[in-house]
Amino acid sequence: MNDKQDFTQGSIPIKMIRFMLPILGALVLQAMYSAVDLLIVGKFGTTAGISGVSTGSNVVNMATFTICGLTMGVTVLIGRYLGEGRPERIGKVIGGVICFFLALAAVLTVLMLVFARPMAVLMQAPEEALDLTVQYIRICGAGMVFVIAYNVISSIFRGMGDSRLPLIFVAIACVANVVGDLVLVAGFHMNVAGAAFATVGAQAVSVILSLVIIRRQKLPFQFTRADIGFSEEVRKFIMIGAPMAFQELLTNLTFLALCAFINRLGLEASSGYGVAQRLQSFVMLIPSSIMQSMSSFVAQNVGASREDRARQAMKCGMGIGAGVGVFIAYLAFFHGDLLSCMFTSDAAVIARSFEYLRGFAPEAVVTSILFSFMGYFNGHSRTMFVMGQGLAQSFLIRLPMSWFMSIQPGATLTQIGLAAPTATVFGIVLCLVYYMKMNRREGVSPC
Repeated sequence: MNDKQDFTQGSIPIKMIRFMLPILGALVLQAMYSAVDLLIVGKFGTTAGISGVSTGSNVVNMATFTICGLTMGVTVLIGRYLGEGRPERIGKVIGGVICFFLALAAVLTVLMLVFARPMAVLMQAPEEALDLTVQYIRICGAGMVFVIAYNVISSIFRGMGDSRLPLIFVAIACVANVVGDLVLVAGFHMNVAGAAFATVGAQAVSVILSLVIIRRQKLPFQFTRADIGFSEEVRKFIMIGAPMAFQELLTNLTFLALCAFINRLGLEASSGYGVAQRLQSFVMLIPSSIMQSMSSFVAQNVGASREDRARQAMKCGMGIGAGVGVFIAYLAFFHGDLLSCMFTSDAAVIARSFEYLRGFAPEAVVTSILFSFMGYFNGHSRTMFVMGQGLAQSFLIRLPMSWFMSIQPGATLTQIGLAAPTATVFGIVLCLVYYMKMNRREGVSPC
């Protein structure tokens, strides 16, 4: 590793920010990537199209985020081997990754093609948007192999301490998606189908060009065809990543349920929530980049027996995230209507989007604290606890509270939006208790 990729020495804030910024840039582009579909459909398509893209992308995101949970196991394992000074193990990790995720891509593609309509019906997609929702899920499902390939490639490089190349890969996808949306939706008026084809095409272009770029890189490990196979390394990264993947799966099921609760309130509420979700993805950028960078940072230091730096990194992430989160929460709470105008000119949809953002706004602050804890625990391979607290806050707080608020007379999206920060605060309490117990068990002061 070069000095920039070695997190076991040097200034923690400087190295963390330097590593985090490309991850943040990649997440910004990914959020724009998703937002462009809704933005262009909102400008050149129909209100039903907004609902179709919103509901359909919730299904696609459930699969994508589950994959991201699994690939986090790859990131942590590679970071651990580099911290331990055993880069020769990484070749087998890559070989196992190729076999495992190709098989998983095939399974997910079949499931999304076959069960697209039952999933859309289960989510109570408005009648006007049902067929459009099914269309979006099936087209994106057919390109699932490219979605998985992008996330796997990015996880490998983040594990090596390189966050620059994943940024380049997502930038390629973002540009291709914008061009595709403008041509197919704005130009050929293909509405939801055009947005879905643009998404799949952009992922394919990104993966192909990323493989070309990788061939020119000097990697810190050897990889040959003999490494390709279901080795012991597959079991290792699955053991680390499976709890996170399971958590993402069940957490996203709660978001699907939330979408279904809101869909029952009508087309305007459904479309307004769809717009708010795209803005919500931008609100979550800082916390998500902190968690991803924290996992790699902590994994290296754990491998090098530098627990002091791991704890300092966690606190540093909390401070950075919460500080930025205050500003983002202010924008969402007081100016959410102006932000929503970027996606649609429908006044009713804008009003419902702003309504949801007012309740959701505190999430920008508290999630940075929660995700710093989660990155710290992920770097220690304590992913079972991360899964447990995630499921607890989702099924004990977020889902019941969302449902209860949605059935109240005159239910508002602000009331439903409050469920997210309330659940996150509950998760922080669980993490704090576990953190203190973990350090007490190891004879280390938690402060």
